[in-house]
Amino acid sequence: MARSSSRRITKLALLGLASVFSAQAFYLPGVAPHEYAAGDNVPLMVNALTPGSDSELKSVIPYDYYDPQFGFCEPQQEKAQAESLGSILFGDRIWNSPYQINMTVTLDCARLCTQTVSKDQAQFINARIRENYAINWLVDGLPAGHVRPGREPDTEVYSIGFPLGQHDGGQAKTTPSLNNHYEIEIDYHHNVQKESLRVVGIVVRPMSIANPVIGQAECGTLDAEQSTAVYLDETKPTQVTYTYSVKWNEVATAWATRWDKYLLVGEPRIHWFSLVNSIIIVLFLTGMVAMILLRALHKDISRYNQLEAQEDIQEDFGWKLVHGDVFRTPAHPMLLSIIVGNGSQMFLMASVTIIFAALGFLSPSNRGSLATVMIVFYMFFGVVAGFVSARMYKMLGGEAWKSNVISTAFLFPSIIFGSFVGLNFFLISANSSGAVPFGTMLGIVALWFLVSTPLSVIGSYLGFQRPRIEHPVRANQIPRQIPDQVFYLRPIPSMLIGGVLPFGAIFIELYFILNSIWFHKIYYVFGFLFLVFGILVLTCAEVTILMCYFHLCAEDYHWWWRAFFTSGASAFYIFAYSVMYYFSTLQIGSFTSMVLYFGWTAIMSLMFFVLSGAIGFFSTFMFVRKIYGSIKID
Repeated sequence: MARSSSRRITKLALLGLASVFSAQAFYLPGVAPHEYAAGDNVPLMVNALTPGSDSELKSVIPYDYYDPQFGFCEPQQEKAQAESLGSILFGDRIWNSPYQINMTVTLDCARLCTQTVSKDQAQFINARIRENYAINWLVDGLPAGHVRPGREPDTEVYSIGFPLGQHDGGQAKTTPSLNNHYEIEIDYHHNVQKESLRVVGIVVRPMSIANPVIGQAECGTLDAEQSTAVYLDETKPTQVTYTYSVKWNEVATAWATRWDKYLLVGEPRIHWFSLVNSIIIVLFLTGMVAMILLRALHKDISRYNQLEAQEDIQEDFGWKLVHGDVFRTPAHPMLLSIIVGNGSQMFLMASVTIIFAALGFLSPSNRGSLATVMIVFYMFFGVVAGFVSARMYKMLGGEAWKSNVISTAFLFPSIIFGSFVGLNFFLISANSSGAVPFGTMLGIVALWFLVSTPLSVIGSYLGFQRPRIEHPVRANQIPRQIPDQVFYLRPIPSMLIGGVLPFGAIFIELYFILNSIWFHKIYYVFGFLFLVFGILVLTCAEVTILMCYFHLCAEDYHWWWRAFFTSGASAFYIFAYSVMYYFSTLQIGSFTSMVLYFGWTAIMSLMFFVLSGAIGFFSTFMFVRKIYGSIKID
């Protein structure tokens, strides 16, 4: 069976990366529809089979459509469709198919092929049916789907993909049935101006029919409940005949709006209600924090400056007591500089990507465009990581500038890439299509070493060339003793308290994001995400500043690392929420799927930790410099 080589995959990955900078990388409705005439061939492309249904997820391992264990009908010559880098990383493997579909040509029942399914294949297919695997097709770039009843009465929901087979979910040992007949119903729109036809929708109704009547109307209209289903015998070979029928419907749906059915938000009232409540609560709390903090600081600064103007010597109190220690070099200054620099890189990457997505430039019609753009922006913002890290390290008095330059370019990316490679071996062992090919791995490494690393070095050079940032207050030679702190101001409790509010700003949207990732749904409410991200930034900044103010008033001047960990602690709650999501929503049983779920969750939590930690650190850094630069100190 033909498979693309590593060299070919690498070429496709680089072509997909280059497409980000071309006009085709941005989807604008009505830009480039495919025009068909009556009778023209309409290619049907097949994609990887993905686990999960509308309510249950028992695996996270995708499989290639032409995996020999499935035994699907194959075309005479397999041809892979060019995919973007992000599409490859997310497990898309798109191939041509043997289905013959012609515009407006109806087929009552067409035989595709007859396959002999061995007992080993039967065991594999039946296991995948019990895990609710779905078949994914594409017609004119549109994913095929099925219509299911909504949660509300008399409503229908359009879901991408359609079931591989049917089984009784309550009896795991019951032999499931295999869907071998597909009723393909395609909607098309008649473009009067160009006198052409355009595909605007596709629905597949899978059925299990043991003895379809080829070439007669009974095959296309037969009720699967009144016929004998196809059951794969796990003790001997089984003959399976695959058939399909095609029906065409002319509809008024315009080509520019054909994606609307895929982008509808499930349960919009709950989504709106929850999101608005979260925004109101977070804005109210952060507003109160800002008001109290500004009023208290204003009184403190005014009182300190009035005391300095008096002739009598007054003893310092409150946060002014630690003015000689607040800018003392923290422990491990190089590591702090590195992760703050990488956090700045992550923050800019996330911000720019969300803005592009909210403006509508990243469409789901360009598969993998979101992930590709994220990778590209991350690589180019390596210059920011190097610049910020170098500036901070120089400010903290560091002298090992070579180590700083190398570590900024390789430390954090190596952790992420190493974890990614480790998880990829689990996918390879499971023979999954989600396993990233070796050629694509080399392409990612090439981007890292040839794009991100040189830019990071350039940024570090520019950062070290700039003059050193001077603190408004000199540090004393002898460090001040820190008094015993109350329980809630000790390091771990204060960090956990500070991380709650940023997590509260995003946990509702986090639920929809997790559903989108693991249940293979299209996430397209980037307007909501943009608002939530803005609230997250505001919350991280204000909560970290508030906790820092409390610590300084309690004469604890170790704020450098604590500022990073206070807002970064929200990543701990994200991971904890993902664990709860795993046990409450998912039904994963295999060890490989469990490792992949928690591995990817840990990677996402680590990236969020660095991103949110950098937000809290810079906010606190500017706050501390501002308040100690506003008072008169001898």
